[in-house]
Amino acid sequence: MRAKMATSDQGLSTFDVTNLVVGSIIGADVYVATAIGARLVGPASLIVWVLAGLMACVIALSFAHCVMLVPKVGGPYAYVKEVSGPFGGFLVGWGMLLAEWFSLAVFPVAFAQYFAFFVPGIDALGSAILKGVFIVIILATNVIGVKAAGRVNDVLTITKLLPLLLVIIGGIAFVGLQSGTVTSNLSPFFTGGIPAFGQALVLIFWAYAGFELSTLPADEVQRPERTIPRAIALGMLIVTAFYLLTNFMVIGAVSQVTLSTSSSPLINAAVSIFSSPPILTAIVVIVVGVGALLSITGADESGTIGTSRLAYAMSIDGLLPKAFSRTHDKFNTPYFGLAILCTTAYIASLFGGLAALINSSVFLLAVAYLATCVSAVLLGKRHPEVSTKLRGRVAIPILGAVFSCVLICLVSPLQIVISLALLAVGIPIYAFFSPKKELKELKDVFLSPEEIRNRAHHQASKFLAYPIFRIRMMLRRRSGELP
Repeated sequence: MRAKMATSDQGLSTFDVTNLVVGSIIGADVYVATAIGARLVGPASLIVWVLAGLMACVIALSFAHCVMLVPKVGGPYAYVKEVSGPFGGFLVGWGMLLAEWFSLAVFPVAFAQYFAFFVPGIDALGSAILKGVFIVIILATNVIGVKAAGRVNDVLTITKLLPLLLVIIGGIAFVGLQSGTVTSNLSPFFTGGIPAFGQALVLIFWAYAGFELSTLPADEVQRPERTIPRAIALGMLIVTAFYLLTNFMVIGAVSQVTLSTSSSPLINAAVSIFSSPPILTAIVVIVVGVGALLSITGADESGTIGTSRLAYAMSIDGLLPKAFSRTHDKFNTPYFGLAILCTTAYIASLFGGLAALINSSVFLLAVAYLATCVSAVLLGKRHPEVSTKLRGRVAIPILGAVFSCVLICLVSPLQIVISLALLAVGIPIYAFFSPKKELKELKDVFLSPEEIRNRAHHQASKFLAYPIFRIRMMLRRRSGELP
């Protein structure tokens, strides 16, 4: 059995929380978003990756303030509810639910695009069927709750990371051996206008979303006023460096003409980097392609778990229909909520392209981030005994609010209208269909320390966080902390 996330009597350390942050952010987004900005602004997208990482870090630190001021689980939903009451909390929670739902719809589209590299010529009907099969697999694994044993999960995680490591390591050698090609591919550096730069910022920021899932009650962390900000800053630095390195290798190895039309940039980069002998090229392409498909599937499965958990939390709090907290008699999973999420995400994937779905997701996330940053300022005034210990207790949330407003303004008008319309749908749901009494027993279980630690462990052993997690476990065994 896999060891649980190791904690001392004093709680999670900086290393543990950093691991949690990294695991919450990096998943298959790197396969989807890599080089997406290069289509809009060329190699200047590397600057956008750094800027988006900085913005995400500031907003994440605002979340950290809320965690320390209100030691509750629930993210923006819990923080805004504390400030403005149940309806305000519901609107933000509903917005987050929609944002995650849009993200779920991104992955069937991305899966079909990478799959098309191996089976070119798939028509619209074939693509719809492929997306449907993908969603059925996601729904089945979530409802049945089948989880591979620890060693199988470890193998799958390594399989997902191996393609990226191949591209990065091979890319480093490519830069040294083919410096002329890299220089040529980096020129011209900026190929788009200011509007294109803004659109690239929105699309790239989506890859950093997820830090809100790493929030834990402050009493779960050692010296939280120091540990949480440090861990967030370190975790965001790791994520930004990883994204920047991956994108540099892709942009340096693939011509701008190819990237402008590519739907599978990691595979294109692998072909350029490992161009000979042909047998090596074929093997690397298969490894990268299969890794991308596995990663995208795993990311949507994990995202579906997180999204259904938010719907479940809102239901047991009396803010969504009771049906969303109805669990299967045999598998003990919220099958109704999962069925609704997966079915509607499939429909969205049929009608929305990657850019449109990501735009809508970022708009709704930015609204929730804005509300959270404002809540951080208001909560600081309510709890001065805690807020005085926080660095940048006003400046950081205000800057986070400004960044959130920037993202809101950069989203395309059509996606803003669609997102606002869906947000408004939540009002009658709240008014007419929601139970008015929270399901206390379910809520107590959901917020129990054991459940919180289990969720933290799940995030802390995902994707890029996995090697960090294993190193930490090895060091603790050597020091005698673990058997």
